[in-house]
Amino acid sequence: MTQPTAAADEPTIETPGIGDSFPDLTVETSMGERSLPDDYEGSWLVLFSHPGDFTPVCTSEFVAFEQRREEFEDLQAELLGLSVDRVHSHIKWTEWIRDNLDVDIQFPIVADDQGRVAEKLGMLHPGAGTATVRSVFIVDPDGIVRLILTYPMEIGRNIDEILRSLRALQKSDAHGVAAPADWPDNDVFGDRVLLSPPATEADASARKAAADDDDELDYYDWWFVTREQ
Repeated sequence: MTQPTAAADEPTIETPGIGDSFPDLTVETSMGERSLPDDYEGSWLVLFSHPGDFTPVCTSEFVAFEQRREEFEDLQAELLGLSVDRVHSHIKWTEWIRDNLDVDIQFPIVADDQGRVAEKLGMLHPGAGTATVRSVFIVDPDGIVRLILTYPMEIGRNIDEILRSLRALQKSDAHGVAAPADWPDNDVFGDRVLLSPPATEADASARKAAADDDDELDYYDWWFVTREQ
């Protein structure tokens, strides 16, 4: 099947992918103007979009993010929400959450009422007008996109997984290792991490010799070695 192509006079929008620099954006939020990613330089940024204010799933997510906010802050990460609603809607919605659910949302929410930011970041839900899917961007302290998650409108996000992914990225950066499935609670390897496979035969032989002399390494094969954290 032939894919539809954009008209010749339509600008091509290139959304950022993993490993790309997060685009420079100036946004209005419920807590004032923000420059992305410059205002978050030196910190990790967790940017997440939601389809709209005053909706049940979104409300449950914002409560969940706020309840875990201090855990993100302990990881030097800041939360930033986004939807295509206006600032006044964000303010009234967070007031409703505070008054009815006794949770005070203490992170800003981008007011993207024109859908400009959502379009730039590929957050718009196909066939749903300007409504945004539940996207998550994790941006590192250097402004590089490190992780992108996308949930459909009808399913709320798992905050544990976002925190787990953030911890895994920081572990990988700090120690040059990889995280296995379900890390740090893998059914086979527990909280052990994985070494990157050797790039040459000489490195593979050296890896085997190193494992023989290092009790922290478990050698399964030249390409599969785990290590204590």
